[in-house]
Amino acid sequence: MLRLTKKADYGLMALKYLAEQVDHGSQSAKDIAEAYHIPPPLLAKILQTLTKAGLLVSHAGTRGGYALARPAHEITAFEVIRAIDGPLFITSCITIHGTCDLAGTCTIKEPLGKVNDSIKDLLNGIKISHLAESPEGMTAPVAGGLVTIGH
Repeated sequence: MLRLTKKADYGLMALKYLAEQVDHGSQSAKDIAEAYHIPPPLLAKILQTLTKAGLLVSHAGTRGGYALARPAHEITAFEVIRAIDGPLFITSCITIHGTCDLAGTCTIKEPLGKVNDSIKDLLNGIKISHLAESPEGMTAPVAGGLVTIGH
């Protein structure tokens, strides 16, 4: 089963929160952690990773905190996941280098590569602004359930 890591899930939650609070300036890691019941030390590491990746900006000082580096409609779920978890591959044979020991005889690399590309395209199509939107008449979930892929 393809599954996001807890860190990636928390990263998406944090960016969703920041997108919802964009009119209120920078938000503290403590506020984000409290809103989603995320362990503060883990969230701090995730926010630092997202800042280094250029998805967030951090502001020091008593009114400091974190803010989106770009508008929410320009940041994709794929960027967040890649920044936290690294490259996304559904099998071990699909690598950055693109080769494995069975390259000449393997019959599954190409079909699985298409699945991998489809997942990447799907995640690139999900913008942080989409996560921050609540369907009409529904309240946004407090934790988890950010993306559901049906069968």
